[in-house]
Amino acid sequence: MRPVVRALAGVFFVILLSAGLLAGTVGPGRGASAPDAAPAATAPTPSFNLEARVIEHRLDNGMLFLIVRRPFAPTVAMNLRFKVGSVDEASGETGMAHMLEHMLFKGTETLGTTDFERERTLLAEIDARAAALDAERRKGEAADAARLATLRAELQALQERQKQFIDKDGQIDALYTRNGGVGFNATTGRDFTTYFISLPANRLELWARIEADRMVNPVLRSFYAEREVVLEERRMRYESEPGGKLYEQFLALAYQAHPYRNPTIGWPSDIAFLNRAATERFYRDHYGPNNAVVAIVGDVDPQALIPLLRRYFGPIPAAPARPRLVTAEPPRQGERRAVVRFKAEPRLVIGFQKPTAPHRDDYIFDLIDRLLTSGRTSRLYRSIVEERQLAASVSTSNGVPGVRDDNLFAIFATPRHPHTAAEVEAAILAELEGVKKGEVSERDLQKVKNQLEANFIRGLRSNSGLAGQLTYYQAGLGDWRYITRYPQAIATIGVADVQKAAQQYFKAANRTVVTMLPPEEEP
Repeated sequence: MRPVVRALAGVFFVILLSAGLLAGTVGPGRGASAPDAAPAATAPTPSFNLEARVIEHRLDNGMLFLIVRRPFAPTVAMNLRFKVGSVDEASGETGMAHMLEHMLFKGTETLGTTDFERERTLLAEIDARAAALDAERRKGEAADAARLATLRAELQALQERQKQFIDKDGQIDALYTRNGGVGFNATTGRDFTTYFISLPANRLELWARIEADRMVNPVLRSFYAEREVVLEERRMRYESEPGGKLYEQFLALAYQAHPYRNPTIGWPSDIAFLNRAATERFYRDHYGPNNAVVAIVGDVDPQALIPLLRRYFGPIPAAPARPRLVTAEPPRQGERRAVVRFKAEPRLVIGFQKPTAPHRDDYIFDLIDRLLTSGRTSRLYRSIVEERQLAASVSTSNGVPGVRDDNLFAIFATPRHPHTAAEVEAAILAELEGVKKGEVSERDLQKVKNQLEANFIRGLRSNSGLAGQLTYYQAGLGDWRYITRYPQAIATIGVADVQKAAQQYFKAANRTVVTMLPPEEEP
């Protein structure tokens, strides 16, 4: 789901002031705030001030840094985002980006190991034994059971031997924790892989040394043991959890060709045969500095920071430029519908294909999103949850499942017993018809615009929140300034625009519907 970074031009200046982004509110010797320093009519525009606060620095290898000085506390947040996710994986290798997220916590040739030269030899033996085991496993029913057992035992023994070379105290998360790091984590999605942490401001060089080393010399140690961990994660989150199973089936139906149809965690048969060599090649192809953007927000001196960034990240060679080859989704020929049988309460998801940002219709769907399900007075919540009590819950999401390519507007609902998924679907579609007929007032529209303002404030108050938003829009849309240009775009949208978009996209031929029902219940 996209981070919330929405605001309106009318209050944007006040928001940036409260978030500490205006030039008049930060820095030594700046006593007066911007509103006190100049009349409102001549105050700097919000986009000017935010853009003035962000310092861009691009290295010769293409790596981009976005730096914002916020000297309110002696801390700094770093957000390193690679423009690579499951959408970039080849058929048969789904789950590779997610697997790499796990692997890059395992250390480097110097971090997390007691003797890498001896470990390197053992890693080669592990790879060879795992390759032999996987080759036998691929034979399916024709596999030799005795040979499988022998190879599994030999692989297990080698992995046990490797443990003597793993230095838990020297692993990356342990180093960060000992130096005051908080929030060290990572995420992988369809579009991006992101690593983030907050540290004391005097530990910036430690961060640069660790992350530069991790970019150049990662060691995918314990790979085949971690492969089993990911398979178990998949069983828990997708095969045993009704929401995960429904969402996976929904995307697999909504997209017939485009890789957005593949789960980020990967398909089980692909995960089971991921190997270290192919995963390393994927890393070298996609995780170069020219495919990365870093936001650094907090108590930093940009003039001192930039030489440090050049020293550690500048020598990293750029990855080879490769054209992005993604199978385009063919035009729809009609509604797509499916039923998933699972031992769980009924659930429903409805999706409509639409353009991604920065297409104007994407802005409109941000407003439709809130008109339908934001708060107790929103159209869908008020109608089917509170008044008619057809559903226990209903929510919407714009931009499912990613932003690098055209995506979906999705509606999720859980029927309230004894009402059926079919009843809830009919009620939802009736509400959408109301939007198509123009049953949205100017007052309704202004209310949701005001809600977007409040969400923007919450998103910018923390260093980590701002850092995440900067890298998200730089990587996804090619320009972090989308944050500042958004208010002007929203301000131009009226009720007629909302009605037109609803009429264009809320059509049966553009619709995907997946219902989850218990095995004994008929649709």
